[in-house]
Amino acid sequence: MVTRSDILKYVEDNYETKPEYLWARDPGSAVLRHRQNRKWYGIIMDVPRNKVGLDGDEIIDILDLKGEPEMIAHLVTQKGFCPGYHMNKQHWLTIILDGTVEDEEIYNLIDISYEMTK
Repeated sequence: MVTRSDILKYVEDNYETKPEYLWARDPGSAVLRHRQNRKWYGIIMDVPRNKVGLDGDEIIDILDLKGEPEMIAHLVTQKGFCPGYHMNKQHWLTIILDGTVEDEEIYNLIDISYEMTK
C-alpha cells in the first residue's frame, strides 16, 4: 500500500520535488509542484471520508493529480478513485490512499500528471 511518505519520497527521488505546506489552518495538505514553472502537479491531503463521497467522517489521505478528461471519466467509475477534491473535476482526479489502487498505478498517474503540467 502506497502511503503519504512513499509518495513524498517518490516525487523527491524522481522529480526533486519537496512538498510545500501552504496553509497554516490545513497543515496536512502538501502541494507538489514543478521547480521550474511552479505549476502544481499534485496535492496530498488528509480529509474526512465524507468529503470525497465515502461513508463516515474518519480522516483519510488522498492524492489529487491532473489527467486527461477521458482518463479521469473512466477512472472515477472504479473503486479507489473519485473526481478531484477541491479541484476542477474534469481535469483532476482524487486517489484514495487506502490500498485499493495498486501502487504501480499510483506512481504511473503521478508521472502522467507531472508530464502534463511541464
